[in-house]
Amino acid sequence: MLSIGNGTASKETEIFAAEVIAECGKSDLAYMVVNEAGASIYSASKLAAEELPELDLTLRSAVSIARRLQDPLAELVKIDPKSIGIGQYQHDMPQKRLGEALDGVVEDCVNSVGADLNTASPALLSRIAGLSSTVCKNIVAYREENGKFESRSELKKVPKLGPKAFEQCAGFLRVADGKEALDNTAVHPESYKAAKALLKLLGYTSKDISGGGIKGIRDKVQDKKAIAEELGIGVPTLEDILQELTQPGRDPRESLPQPQLRTDVMGMEDLREGMELTGTVRNVIDFGAFVDIGVHQDGLVHISQISDKFIKHPSEALKVGDIVKVKVLAVDVAKKRISLTMKGF
Repeated sequence: MLSIGNGTASKETEIFAAEVIAECGKSDLAYMVVNEAGASIYSASKLAAEELPELDLTLRSAVSIARRLQDPLAELVKIDPKSIGIGQYQHDMPQKRLGEALDGVVEDCVNSVGADLNTASPALLSRIAGLSSTVCKNIVAYREENGKFESRSELKKVPKLGPKAFEQCAGFLRVADGKEALDNTAVHPESYKAAKALLKLLGYTSKDISGGGIKGIRDKVQDKKAIAEELGIGVPTLEDILQELTQPGRDPRESLPQPQLRTDVMGMEDLREGMELTGTVRNVIDFGAFVDIGVHQDGLVHISQISDKFIKHPSEALKVGDIVKVKVLAVDVAKKRISLTMKGF
């Protein structure tokens, strides 16, 4: 799979990649255009020099762009959020408050997804609640010295990771194929007792979780309030435990639309009125949104064509990066304009 940055000469590189794929006859090779914001900042950073000491700056940028297709979250946490292009007015704001707000959003994202304790980099671990940069380096050092973690409780052996830090971070760290099946869920160790009691009550054991979860466990819980009281927990905690027992190791990003992989590039002359396409929202402005549909020019979905319902601003229905279905309304090759609609989807 080819990962192409969306910066200078992006479309020309896309055309070149499509031609190479066609010449090689590689039916299993595809490419995708990814956001390269901050790649140059990363390539010149101290972290990039530590991770990729044998490569020069341009090749480090290439590695970063490739990794953004593999796991964008794990790669983007290595870059200061201010360098990812979040608007032209960011310098007008109090920088300390801006930094705190952005760091809070990044930490929230990482904690929502969780991190694999045996593969996460120090940069990703540092965004987990309760972990300092020193402790993150100690976790990786412990992993390299002693092999993979077999359980969350093994974290307590890591230097400088105290009981309070363990309490904060444990629920966000996953251990796949470990000794304890619950370690691969978002259930916090302090709720293991309740989770195991629930499993026993319903006729299951922790081993039943390992096979991909217990699909029908929710149907067995008729009176949630009564069971929650019996287990000594609240109903919201019971709901969370049931969710995790149904889908252990679930990555919330799996429910998002799949990225659009391409093998060829269309020209404007290939477009026809009424043609239905899938594209990626590139920009949202006051009067509509520009959508990349795989041709050299982005198409415009006017605000009146975004939704069947009335909206005051396109941002109420769309955001940059959304995968959307569109229909071609009109094509003006001379003026290089493509009009699209989202109505009817």
